[in-house]
Amino acid sequence: MPTYCYRTAEGEIVDRVFPFGEAPGEVEVDGARAVRDLRAELAGSTISVRAGSGRHSKAAWPMTCYASGVHPDQAGELRDYLRKRGVPTEVNRNGDPVYESATHQKKALAVRGMNVRNSFC
Repeated sequence: MPTYCYRTAEGEIVDRVFPFGEAPGEVEVDGARAVRDLRAELAGSTISVRAGSGRHSKAAWPMTCYASGVHPDQAGELRDYLRKRGVPTEVNRNGDPVYESATHQKKALAVRGMNVRNSFC
């Protein structure tokens, strides 16, 4: 199930898991209201995005990329594939690669015949 991000009035981002398409617009966090934050979802809840720029700040790296992930059973295969092609990349137990920089992301995706169309992964 996908993870959705919500921002509290204090600016804290919290993650909640809901079935696809069933995420509410707001949730309760410690008795307070938190509203869904699409920017945080696109960037990942631990990644900061410069306000209004649509680009990751340097604090965004390393970045876990769910979009270019593989099935968890294939995590080791992807890790070995990238290492053998000169782009060593951590792949988490869920099969999602973890990119260290924008350059690393671009190289790892290129090796797989993919490209970056925007700064979010």
